[in-house]
Amino acid sequence: MIEKSEVFYGKILLFGEYSVIFNSMALTIPYTHFKGQLSFNSNYKYTDFEWAKESNTSIREFADYLEALYKKGELLCTLNLKRLSTDIQKGLYFESTIPQGYGVGSSGALVAAIYNEYAEEKIKSSRNLSKKSIFKLKAVFAQMESFFHGKSSGLDPLNCYIQFPLLIQNSSEIKTVGIPRNKFDKNGAIFLINSGKPGKTAPLVNAFLESYKSAEYKKAIDEKLIPLNNKLIGNLLDGNGKPFFELLNQLSEFQLQYFDKMIPQSIREIWREGVSSKVYSLKLCGSGGGGFMLGITSDYARAKKVLHEKGFELIPVYKNS
Repeated sequence: MIEKSEVFYGKILLFGEYSVIFNSMALTIPYTHFKGQLSFNSNYKYTDFEWAKESNTSIREFADYLEALYKKGELLCTLNLKRLSTDIQKGLYFESTIPQGYGVGSSGALVAAIYNEYAEEKIKSSRNLSKKSIFKLKAVFAQMESFFHGKSSGLDPLNCYIQFPLLIQNSSEIKTVGIPRNKFDKNGAIFLINSGKPGKTAPLVNAFLESYKSAEYKKAIDEKLIPLNNKLIGNLLDGNGKPFFELLNQLSEFQLQYFDKMIPQSIREIWREGVSSKVYSLKLCGSGGGGFMLGITSDYARAKKVLHEKGFELIPVYKNS
């Protein structure tokens, strides 16, 4: 029985969606606004019982997947599956405020929580993990999270587990980083906008990979998106505000043109207005298609006013003041 369950936060992929598939840089951060922890359902708990039952069923199916991997000798870590099964029978579920299908790490946080609680000889979370440990965790988490998405990079649960910003420099280099907070305009902010419906990752990734087979599309990704993405991350980490926001507007415009399928209809008008006005820039938050879109601005008060008039509420991720 779990005595005291640790809390695991959601995550936000700031940069690198889709391009990371082809070895671009990526930057992901923990997001403490959303969180979850393993718990047990009971008549004395004030929670959504239907949600708890659905979560318990999902974890049971997840455990069956892990058990099947274990029986085939393919499970990449040693989990106490017997104790997990016993706890599922006792009503184990994931008490979470992380919305599913919104690109903020709902399955990643659950995977991190299960590994943390049931892994034997686990790699403990730390900001100073060795390269070997980071890639071992990434492989383990990729295998575990594949149950939910069909295929996973392992980055979401890795970020949820380590709980520090992660810089993916390429397929063989990942490290924790600090993001300068005092080198940008004090009025700047990162925020989320709700598109009004959840998104599904697998079909969008498949559509992207199919589009990439086109020579013209491939050239746009390789020669425009990836360099733009990498420069944005470099300027953000170096605290270069002016070039960062100029590149950000270019990224927003690129995604509007080449990731049309990933941008919900409800968001497109304000997306275009952001590109033209430069008051704010919108970009995908994860795979898109629904869920949250990510916004970045050098003038939060102005962006909030403009978007509020269009009927959109902003959920702050980070504000300087």
